[in-house]
Amino acid sequence: MTGGVGAAVLAAGGAARFRASRGGGADDPADHKLLAPFRGRPLVAWALEAAAGAALERTFVVTGAVELEGLVPPGAEVLANPDWASGQASSLQVALRAAREAGLGALVVGLGDQPLVPAAAWSAVARGRGPIVVATYAGRRRNPVLLDESVWSELPTVGDEGARRLIGLHPELVSEVACDGDPADVDTWEDLRRWS
Repeated sequence: MTGGVGAAVLAAGGAARFRASRGGGADDPADHKLLAPFRGRPLVAWALEAAAGAALERTFVVTGAVELEGLVPPGAEVLANPDWASGQASSLQVALRAAREAGLGALVVGLGDQPLVPAAAWSAVARGRGPIVVATYAGRRRNPVLLDESVWSELPTVGDEGARRLIGLHPELVSEVACDGDPADVDTWEDLRRWS
């Protein structure tokens, strides 16, 4: 690894499943899951604060379908993904481009809809060793995931997937770090009610 370690929260998607489960309009930004109230704050605020709280060299927030103005912690950098509707890979590529430009050697990537992943998990993964470091919770692999610059060129550029395929193809590159917290992600209105 040639540079420091940064963090990236992918928070650009359209939240179609959440809106469908709630019966909301597909084009109503106010009905977006990332802005839904979760334990007294917008859902995405938890992930943003956890990533920033890890105090890595840089913190990026990739946005797209909904504006997160006023929710991004001081010092975090907002990266707009104009191609957010094409899937998660485009958001990952936006974050990787910023990491390259910043001279980072690795990026810890997490999702904006996982509010119960604490800063300690982001920090633990950032300290992990290997080209790919995956957080585990009670033995299950989940986010965040550290991606060393040596694997960036192998990550997908299209589709709705991040590092999962690469992890499956190259298990020899993967190490795990046990983390505290809960990796539950909020995909539906029922999820939001269950975890709130």
